[in-house]
Order: sequence, then C-alpha cells, then structure tokens
Amino acid sequence: MKYLLGYDIGSSSVKVSLLDIATGKAVATAISPKQEMEISVPQAGWAEQRPERWWQECVNATAELKAAYGFETDRVAGIGITYQMHGLVLVDEAGKVLRPAIIWCDSRAVDLGNQAFAELGEEYCLENFLNSPGNFTASKLKWVRENEPEIYAQIHKIQLPGDYIAFRMSGQLQTTVSGLSEGVFWNFKHQALAQELLDYYGISAELLPEVVDTFSVQGHLSAEAAQELGLTAGTPISYRAGDQPNNAFSLNVLQPGEIAATAGTSGVVYGITDAPTSDPASRVNAFVHVNHTAAQPRNGVLMCMNGTGILNSWLRKMVGELPYDEMNRRAALAPVGAEGLVFLPFGNGAERILENRPTDAELRGLNFNIHSQNHLLRAAQEGIVFALIYGMNIMRQMGVQVRTVRAGNANMFLSPVFREAFVNAGDVTLELYNTDAAQGAARGAGIGTGVYASAAEAFGGLECLMTVAPTEALRTQYQTAYARWQDALFQLIPQSNTLSHV
Repeated sequence: MKYLLGYDIGSSSVKVSLLDIATGKAVATAISPKQEMEISVPQAGWAEQRPERWWQECVNATAELKAAYGFETDRVAGIGITYQMHGLVLVDEAGKVLRPAIIWCDSRAVDLGNQAFAELGEEYCLENFLNSPGNFTASKLKWVRENEPEIYAQIHKIQLPGDYIAFRMSGQLQTTVSGLSEGVFWNFKHQALAQELLDYYGISAELLPEVVDTFSVQGHLSAEAAQELGLTAGTPISYRAGDQPNNAFSLNVLQPGEIAATAGTSGVVYGITDAPTSDPASRVNAFVHVNHTAAQPRNGVLMCMNGTGILNSWLRKMVGELPYDEMNRRAALAPVGAEGLVFLPFGNGAERILENRPTDAELRGLNFNIHSQNHLLRAAQEGIVFALIYGMNIMRQMGVQVRTVRAGNANMFLSPVFREAFVNAGDVTLELYNTDAAQGAARGAGIGTGVYASAAEAFGGLECLMTVAPTEALRTQYQTAYARWQDALFQLIPQSNTLSHV
C-alpha cells in the first residue's frame, strides 16, 4: 500500500491526513493542538502567530498520525501543503524567523493599501492586479519597512505560511504564482511580478522566493526534517496552495462556473472564472487558481468573511462550553429569523466585503421578554450565512455564476440550521463531500509527483454525501430575514458610498 500525506496549516490548528493512493480515500487523520492555537493581539486590529509553533504542531500531528495508524513511512510517495493565506513570514540568511508572522486577519496595513490603491490609480490596480493592494501581504511588508526598519534590513526572503513549512521540510525557499497573487505580488495582465507595486512600496523583488509550479516536485524532505517528523528523508514535497484555492481543489472545483465554500475559522465562497474580473470596490478578490496556465487561464474569485468559526467558538465559551452539535441542536429550536434578533458577525479585523472596515460585531433587536439562548445561537448562525450571501451576491454582480456550491462536510456546514439558511437565503443547491483541506493537499501531492495522471484520477475517492436544495416556503422566510439583516448592516455603516443592497 502506498500513501500521500497532506498538511493543512491553519491559524487554529494543524491537520494532517494520510491518503491511500489506490482507493483515493483518507485512512487516518490527526489534528494538533486539540485546543485552538492562540493568536497574539499586540494592539487592536493586529493578529500574529509564531511560525515555529506551526512547525511544532506539524511534528505533533505527524506523531499522533503515526501512533494511530502504523504506516511505513517509506511508502509515502509525496507530501502536499495547504495553509492560511495572506500571512507574512520574514527570515534572515540563516533561515531564522525575524518576527512573529503577521497573519490573514491583521488589519494594520489597511491604510497603506488604500493609499496605494488611490495613488497608483484604482483603474490601474484593478486592470493589472484585479485587486486593491488593500490589507494583503505586500502591504504588510510595506508596514514592516516603514515601522520596523531594523527588522526589514535583515530580511533575506519573505514567505507565506505554507512556504515556511515547505522550507522547514526541504530547506528550499520557494513560492508559487498562486501564492504571489494572494499577496498582490502578481500582475494578471502581464502574467509577471507586480513590479509597479513593488517599486511604489520601495520593495526589492529579490526578497521574493524562487517560483515553482503548484503541482511539481518542489524539494525533498531533508534528513533533519525527516528526523523531527518521524518520516523518511527524500520524500518529495510536491504541492502547495493557499487554503481557499486548495479548498476549491479538494472539492474538484477547477473549471469556470464551479463554486466552493468553506466555513471554518473564516467563511469563504470561491468561484472559478477563465477571464480577469474584479470588483470596483475590491470587496471580493481574484487570485490565480491552482490549475492556471497561460493557455488555459483559471482565476479564483474569493469572498471572505473573517467572523465565522471564530464567532461560533466565542459563543461556545459564552454558553458554558457546550459541544458544537448541542449548540446546533439548540439553534434549530428557535424559528427562522430568530424572532427579529439580528447578529452582525464582524469583529475579527477588517472585513473585505465591507471595504476593509475594522467593524465591530453587533447584536440588534434583543428583547429580554422574547429571546433565549436558542435565539442567540440561531441569530449567530444566520448572521454568518447572511454575510456570506452578501458577498456571494457581489460575486454575482461581477458575472460569476453561483447556482450549485460544493463544500466539505465539516465545520459549520455540520449544522442543519446553517445549511438550511445557506441554500434558502442564497437560492443555491449545496453539495457536501467527504473531503477536507488536508485530503486536498494530499491529492495535490499525488498529481505533483505523477502518481495521479490527472485530476480526474486524483478524485476517484471523492463522494457526495448530501445534497441540500432550497424550498419555496423556506426561501421566502429566509430572504425576509436576510433583508432585515441587510437593513441592520446599513445602519451600522451608513457612511459608505459603495455599499449597496445585494
């Protein structure tokens, strides 16, 4: 029996999956730590993690996987990596990390990105980068250059979180075109580095790592890394991708018109197009998808809502550490619309769908004589769904067709209330599959090493577990609740000229 390993480097935990090549199914998984990794918040709106912690959890998860399923490590044909997007890791010439990583939900670079958007020209940025520089990795690097010059002077290379894990595995400093695009280091029009933005920020292109193909043998497990992980030296690292392109890949979402969603720490809807497209307000963003080529362009249009699983996790602490399935059960006891209770699920950094505003969460319409814990739990789940629908409708305005959405049978999609609200408020059909991000990374590794000759072969073990479709009666109820939620949103942020009912 031969295997593939996939690592999912999240901001909450690290998950590793062992995939049986012959069946295309996961035979074992492990997650570390069991409690969510902490996010350091040195100042309001900041968010940092230590990359060394990610590596230690890779070591811990691998040890747990081996203990649970005694596979022969020399039978692993390839390793794939997926990771939290938009993070900034800085290393010196010795490969030492210079400061904690500035991660995806950190808002410190918003003003710098907005200034670049205005001064380079909004039309120019959207035509060339398909995005505002906004709060992305390039802008975070500019923040370091301006505010921590002593650290900036020591930088040998910058890395995305997955690049760092691959570096710890192989010693190779590399990234991908998809990775460059997620940091707004990529010019879509010219299919080259975004040299104009680098020049504007005063950043040398020499700080960027070597570029490798997403599906390719990018390096091999070093003797040192193999000893730490308990694996076999020389095992190829043959795939890396950001979490949302990878989530789409894990669901076999590769062609124009196909849509993926996830509702983990953040909530995302991600659709594939074959044409460059952008939102004038940069509320949703476009990145190079994993299967993009010059001959067959594939871009992923992504809407992200920060306050998803993190809101559910916060609520769990507030209601006495109830199990998530019990929270889901109680949410279903309240009626659709939670009898007028509205939850605006923000409060985890700047929200792109709200034009990078660092907006706080709000609970509206609370009546002490009506509302119970059940109403609160339902209002939170509906609020997350409605924020996703709001972003999904922006994607529709851009021409992205959103009819059937695929997702893994995990996280908030395990909740019947969440699923029901999603399909009826969004007027979509939902398909849930037996996969996750770590399995997607393992399948990608199989393509990268040539174990699988094609994506079709790689997804032989993928199964649809459930299909949920809207119904006329529930569609009306949920869309009424969604309209009420939108009204509350515009009371929260009435100063915008571009926010609109969608």
